Amino acid sequence: MSDTAERLRAQIAELLYVEPAELGLHDDLLDAGLDSIRVMTLIEAWKREGREIGFPDLVDRPTIAAWAELLT
Repeated sequence: MSDTAERLRAQIAELLYVEPAELGLHDDLLDAGLDSIRVMTLIEAWKREGREIGFPDLVDRPTIAAWAELLT
């Protein structure tokens, strides 16, 4: 797993109050409980880092693997 995917998994796990190991690379994050408010929280954090990723990009492919690809 890439560093980006590991970091992303840790961020999402924190938002969902679960252990990172509970989230697989290809699990549907929306099914795991990630709602639109939490997705927007991630987008805002990434914007502060200089990354421009839109909400539709994330909900079209809601997996750690897909999001890590977008972030690299």
